[in-house]
Amino acid sequence: MHNNDDARLGILMLDTKFPRILGDVGNPNTWPFAVKYAVVEGATPEAVVCDDVEPFVQAFVAAGQELVGSGCSGIATTCGFLSLIRPRLAAELGVPVAASALEQAPQIQAMLPPDQCVGVLTISARTLTPAHLAAAGAPEGTPVQGTDGSSFSQTILGNQPILDVPAARADLVKAAETLVSDHPDVGAIILECTNMVPYAAAIAAATQRPVFSIYSYLVWFHEGLQPSQFGTP
Repeated sequence: MHNNDDARLGILMLDTKFPRILGDVGNPNTWPFAVKYAVVEGATPEAVVCDDVEPFVQAFVAAGQELVGSGCSGIATTCGFLSLIRPRLAAELGVPVAASALEQAPQIQAMLPPDQCVGVLTISARTLTPAHLAAAGAPEGTPVQGTDGSSFSQTILGNQPILDVPAARADLVKAAETLVSDHPDVGAIILECTNMVPYAAAIAAATQRPVFSIYSYLVWFHEGLQPSQFGTP
């Protein structure tokens, strides 16, 4: 375990009841460094993903200020849909903010061969709008595949206390296979949802594509906030 008193990365948590299994953004053991969490009361997955985040913006700001005040020099969130509020969070908090795994899209797109594109796997294709993608800098027309209606989506969006992990893994692999089947030019996949990380390896194995997530994003982000020491300090 890491001493979270020394944490440089603060993570704004949705108000959730579902299990935070290893690999989930909300499990402190997922991270190879210390993190601090602050829960945004009332900001449930359904409220943020399916409804309107606007009523909660000030609550996110207040929780972020608490984390910054405790010593965090960078802030992240636990929902890819929060790309919409990153500019306001950064302006209010005065520190770098990594709000959504989708924000990796421009860098990933630039790495790919010119005949390939980045694709997105989301917990709710029904409510992930072009505005969410544009706010994250994703190229216009980025292919999107949702897990809408699946066991995984129902558990997370319904904030249910029991998660069927094998079923969730199967749901995500199936959706990812559909994404690359429908869009063979997808050369890399971004997992919009921060709760998809535990299944990234299975998705990569099934699709033979690189898979990026909130985990890959925040490991990179944290390395900037607190660079590793090599050799003699």
